[in-house]
Formats: sequence, C-alpha cells, structure tokens
Amino acid sequence: MASVAITGANGFLGWHTRAALRESGIEERAIALGDAFDLAAAARAVSDSSRLVHIAGANRGTVEEVRDGNVRFAAQLAEAIRQAAVPPTVVVFANSTQSGNRSVYGESKAEAAQTLAAAATAVGAEFENVLLPNLFGEHGRPFYNAVTATFSHLLAGGETPTVQDDKELTLLHAQDAADVLIGNVQSTTLAGLEVSETVVGLLGRLSGMAALYRLGEIPDVTAKFDRDLFNTYRSYTFPEQAPVRLTRHTDARGSFFEIIRSHGGSGQSSFSTTQPGISRGDHFHRRKIERFTVLAGAATISLRRLFTDEVIEFQVTGDEPVAVDMPTMWSHKITNTGADVLYTSFWSNDIFDPQAPDTIAEAVSS
Repeated sequence: MASVAITGANGFLGWHTRAALRESGIEERAIALGDAFDLAAAARAVSDSSRLVHIAGANRGTVEEVRDGNVRFAAQLAEAIRQAAVPPTVVVFANSTQSGNRSVYGESKAEAAQTLAAAATAVGAEFENVLLPNLFGEHGRPFYNAVTATFSHLLAGGETPTVQDDKELTLLHAQDAADVLIGNVQSTTLAGLEVSETVVGLLGRLSGMAALYRLGEIPDVTAKFDRDLFNTYRSYTFPEQAPVRLTRHTDARGSFFEIIRSHGGSGQSSFSTTQPGISRGDHFHRRKIERFTVLAGAATISLRRLFTDEVIEFQVTGDEPVAVDMPTMWSHKITNTGADVLYTSFWSNDIFDPQAPDTIAEAVSS
C-alpha cells in the first residue's frame, strides 16, 4: 500500500489532506515535530514513503516563536529525511506565498524551504516547494486560520461581521491544496484553482448564503468557488442548525411538503425504500452537497466527522418531515428503525458520475 508521511496532521490543512488521502486509499503516517519530536520514530515514518508532506508551521505567537518554530520544524524533519533507511521519493513543502517577503514569517518559511530542499537533494529525493495563498475550507478556526472562517462563524451565530480593512485576497479551498500536496493535481495548475475576491465581496457572498440557508434553501452553487464557499459556511452551522424543518400541508386529499429549494447549479434527486433494520450510506463526500428527507417511516440519521469518534444522530419520521444536510467530510448513514418500509428522498447538487463519484466508503461507527 502506498503511504504518505505528513507533519501537521492535526491542523486545519492537515485534516483536509488526510481526507484527500482517505479517498485515494493511501496510508498516512503522522510525524510529530517540536517538543514531541522523536528522531527514530520520524525516520521510520519517512522511510519508504512515496511522499513526505510538510505542513506543520508556526504563524502565530511572538517574533521569536514564529521564526524559531518554522526553522526548527524544518531542521527536525530534514534530520529525519537523512536518517530514513529508504528515503522518500518526493518531499513536499506546504509553503506560503508570503515566503521571502521580508516579514519574520515569510523569511522563516523561506529558510525552512532551503533546509528541506538541501535534505531532499542529499538523499536523492525530488523537492516540491508549493506556495499556497489564503486557504479556506470546512472547520477552519475562527479568528485564527482565515477571515473566511471568522465570517462564517459569526454569520452562523446570527452576528453581523464588519470589514475593517478591505483588500483583494487570493483564495484557495483547502481540498484543492490537499490534492496538490499529495500529488493528485499537478502544482503547475495551482494558479487555475485560485480565486481573487475582496474582503467586502467575500462577506457579501457569505451573507447571502447565510440568509438563504437560514430558510433551509440552497444558494446558487453553479460556480465551483461558490460551492466550496457554501460547504465551508455549512460546516459552522452543523449541528446547531440541523435538521431543516419542513412545513407539511395536509387536507382531505393527503399531504404535501417541499423538500428543497435550490437557487442554481445542477442537481439530482433519488428515492429509495429500505427494509427494517437496514442501513444505507457509511460513506463521506469531499465536495458534494447532499440532503436526506424521510417521506414515510422512521429512521436514525447518524453522522461522524472524519478522524473523530463522536457520532451525532437525528431521529426522523415521515409524520414530521425534516431535511438533514450531510456536511462534507462527515461519514453518514440512514438506518430504518421502524417496523415498516422506510421511504427516503435524496438530493445532491451534482449529477452522479461513476468515474468521479465523490462517495468514499467510511463507516460511521465500528
């Protein structure tokens, strides 16, 4: 089995990179740096890996903490590369577009790149210095990772963010960055994945999405950037704003309720019947938006965020219809917990492509 050694596995970009590796069926080997660094363990993780991806870094703290942190992490990893019994084929550095910009952070990232490049050269490995712009994505840390995370967090909480300093941003979704880092996408195509937007424009987009989603409606996700931005926003609303309550209209003829209102983009609706005690799902999506709605019967919808143990459950019935939207990179399933056949409607924002299904097997619970 192919394996990728990775530093910073528990951080924002590390989490997204692990999700991308999971889809590709590639084993991940986490390497601890800093005070937890163990040279022997790190060398074993690096040895015979198809790729070594260095993500760990310091971008907050005192001048000394930022400078010394980035330089120290690179020096530790360089030593592990040299000590590896079988050197990695490729060494990839998740660097920043700020590298070498004369700031403390930029200079420390540039020095880290030089250290890793020298180690890669010494063992005959290829070195890739990937310059990443402002990243955004699901579960970023508000007031820390990026302004997108801060805006999304505030809007999801019903607050009204303001812009103190408007400027143009170059934005890249963390899943796109992950694909580049693990080699699924060539780094030469990185510029084509980036999007330019002002801070004011970004807030406007997110505010519009929040207003519609508060009503249970799906905004226009025709453009890839808008889809990625909406998935990012949704991660801050779950589970507090789930499930979406649907209004059921009943008269002598029967009953009627709307399942979804989508404001733009492709879509596909499906329907299933499920026998008592049977589950459907146990998979996750990296980019797909998906909505479950029980039409008749009783069910439990279970979800688990990747690389965590906590399972969130919703008890749903056709008598009181609700919609549950599956957050990206959360494993999910629906189980018929009633005595009768379960009737369920499924909606997704894209038309299923068997060549690129974006449906990755992952059990919600063992």
